[in-house]
Amino acid sequence: MKVLRENDFAYQAVYRYLTSVINESDAAGAMRLPSLRQLADRLKVSISTIQYAYSLLEKEGRVYSIAKSGYYAKARSLLVPPANGSDLLEAVYVNARRPGMCVLSTDDPASLQPLDSPLLMLERELLRQYPRQPQLLLQPCGELELRTVLAARYTTSSTHCWNADDVYIGADLRAVLEILIAVLELRQATVLVESPCDWVILRLFEAAEVRVIELPLQIDGALDAQWLASLLKTEPVRLILLSSALNLPHGSAAPTANRQLIAKLLAEQGTWVLENDCCSELADEHDGQRLRDWLDPERLLVFSAFDKIIGAEAPYGFVLSRQWRSELQRHFLLRSFRLSVTRQKAIARLYASGRIDQHLLVLRRLLKERRTHLIQLLRERLGDALQIVEPQGGATVWVRSLRTVNMSEVFHDLLRQQVVIAPGELFSLHRQHAQHLRLSAISHSDHDLASVVGLVGDALRLAPAE
Repeated sequence: MKVLRENDFAYQAVYRYLTSVINESDAAGAMRLPSLRQLADRLKVSISTIQYAYSLLEKEGRVYSIAKSGYYAKARSLLVPPANGSDLLEAVYVNARRPGMCVLSTDDPASLQPLDSPLLMLERELLRQYPRQPQLLLQPCGELELRTVLAARYTTSSTHCWNADDVYIGADLRAVLEILIAVLELRQATVLVESPCDWVILRLFEAAEVRVIELPLQIDGALDAQWLASLLKTEPVRLILLSSALNLPHGSAAPTANRQLIAKLLAEQGTWVLENDCCSELADEHDGQRLRDWLDPERLLVFSAFDKIIGAEAPYGFVLSRQWRSELQRHFLLRSFRLSVTRQKAIARLYASGRIDQHLLVLRRLLKERRTHLIQLLRERLGDALQIVEPQGGATVWVRSLRTVNMSEVFHDLLRQQVVIAPGELFSLHRQHAQHLRLSAISHSDHDLASVVGLVGDALRLAPAE
């Protein structure tokens, strides 16, 4: 690679260069890759940029590192083969990591504009200031500075206020949700969730034998309040899981009047609410009101994570709760999360300095540009085949086939053409959304998006009716 493309982020160009080097190699065994400094000098970029590109490849399982030796590309025989089983989610995950695939299903908004470099720079500065961290300062529920910043960020009034002791930070979102399932004793309990719902949440509930009742979202993101009231009266509901503002993958934000009505209904029934706040910061516009602003904070838990905003270097998840303090502390202590204190301090300072808010302005604009381009292509080429839910934020677009088709056939047909989509049934435990797809335009690599949309259209039109 003689020069980096001017319109690309540097790490993306480095990533493509390394991918081509690995793909073009005919080595039977592991291949040693250039060192960080060698590659930085060769490509005229910073060492942190090279390091981030390597970390992406490492996350994909294509390279590995050996201490004091460097990075190595895995032998082709060690790369994970395509999934041939019946698990659709496994097939999506495995094929999305295969070389040369066009991934039209990813939901990784921070990859467009990661904050990893500023985060790592802050971390290095903090390491120079605090070279040694006494073990006594390590806290099982997370670094106090970060918990304090989060508590202040979520405080909106004297009633809806949070303290650092109400905040718990875990290794990632999955680990935090597993703790909540245990603390709230959700095993074999009944939980209501809005649908479509994130597949990570659904799989965790399924593994814990949680009885899930799905509440389908209307086209505008509203919930049927009358049906919800009936369920709360007739079902032994332990908890209801709702989005704070923006629902993804649906891409909608419930009208304010509907959110207020739902909050009033839940308050009357005394229902515990688990609020999903992972995507609210990615909404194009909002009135500043979250669902939690109309709920009783004493019967509320809020969870979120940093990676969708900051990037892969900030994988931590967190939860806010005024109740269950002793149980939450016990479970976080038992997990013994070994989280970098310095990394947590660096995240806290990104928030405290206003850098996160500045970054979000840019990220939301970039995401909207990508979605708008994708929607334009979908309307031009598949206007007669798809119904599009107009997204109000995030990185993805939720669409429905106007013709009843076998979506599994569509998925596998596109796989044969090296295109990965996310069928709608992944976002339900009860085979809802079988005619839906989640599409994204943020990770189609070097593939021409217009051509890929054309392939999706052909697969939908040629698929057998179900």
